[in-house]
Amino acid sequence: MQVTRKNETLVIGAGLSGLATARALAKRGLPVTILEAQDKVAEPWRNRHPGLRLNIHRRFVRLPGQDAPRTDGTFLKRDTVVAHLDRYAARVGVPIQFGARVTGINRVPDGWQVKTTTAPFHAAHVVFATGRDRDPHIPDWPGHEAFEGELLHAADLGDASRFDGKNVLVVGAGNSGSDALNHLARHRPAAVLISVRHGPAVVPTRVFGFPLHRLAPVFAALPAALLDPAFRITQRLFLGNLGHYGLRSHPDGGGTRLLRDGVAFAVDDGFVAALKSGRFRVVSRVERFDRARVHLADGASCVPDVVIAATGYRTGLASLLSHLDALDEAGQPRHPMGERDPDNPGLWFTGFRPIFTGYFDAACIAADRIAAGIAADARHGATASASQVNGTQSLCAVPKRAASADTPFS
Repeated sequence: MQVTRKNETLVIGAGLSGLATARALAKRGLPVTILEAQDKVAEPWRNRHPGLRLNIHRRFVRLPGQDAPRTDGTFLKRDTVVAHLDRYAARVGVPIQFGARVTGINRVPDGWQVKTTTAPFHAAHVVFATGRDRDPHIPDWPGHEAFEGELLHAADLGDASRFDGKNVLVVGAGNSGSDALNHLARHRPAAVLISVRHGPAVVPTRVFGFPLHRLAPVFAALPAALLDPAFRITQRLFLGNLGHYGLRSHPDGGGTRLLRDGVAFAVDDGFVAALKSGRFRVVSRVERFDRARVHLADGASCVPDVVIAATGYRTGLASLLSHLDALDEAGQPRHPMGERDPDNPGLWFTGFRPIFTGYFDAACIAADRIAAGIAADARHGATASASQVNGTQSLCAVPKRAASADTPFS
């Protein structure tokens, strides 16, 4: 039986972006239903490791109509984030169809037909809010299937104390890699190697005790030409020349990579000190696995007990949307933050692009854009121009704008 409501919007995903969008639509009196593949809201957050804390300042973790909890201080814990989203879902007052995994979507004359594991749906608008971190990605390294140690993605880190006494190789030192390294720095692994291709842009959590992310609106307001030098100077002043320890800088600056590629900064909360003290060491990129041994690009090799792949995520959208030309070559939406897609009217995306103030504020901005665009369509029965919806302000009221070839466990 097909589920249909006139001018309905289907929001796919009951995470922070989906909930914010549903709330923005409902506040405008527009009919909306959320489809969620899991049995609870915010399931990806529940599955993150228990020691997780956000590196986003509490000020930027509010959602439209709901402030962030203040119980954890500046940076919220994982379980606090889950409770924050649970409470928000209950207040939004929008129906959520749990266990409804989307299996197909096609354009029809008056909107979209969406196939799910529970029932088919018909809607005038569909919003994908499944996020860019949906599917953990581990590269297809030659020989990794027969690796005799433990190979896991950073998404499955778990309690870092379980790596005490073990030789650990962390592949990647970006946002998720630095998170894993910060946790390892607080425990007692026997040795930690960090395999990198290009060094990340690293920022300290605090400067003279002040949370650096509190200044995110200032960074967002800087001209693009000043961003990269500003972050390079910040890194050098407060963390030193990390190139001396093998952690080279990427040819492109941190601001450029965030704005152009959506690559977030690495945030230091202990791993840089471990690197400088010699507890951690940087090595070349991984080339292949050979049973217990991992071979590196510079000819060195190591024998780790555990390999943590901090190698990013995939959206998982290609199988659903490749026929619509809505994604780029990397499988990311071409219009990731609530902008109108002129080639696919009625198809929207949110939660796929980080910004300086973080994902929560990005969810607010995209929600307002999407709701404004859908409301305009409902009023006029036609597609509003992108300029009508792309300049809206956040609902959250946030201002916008080389190592040696020898290794310790070879």
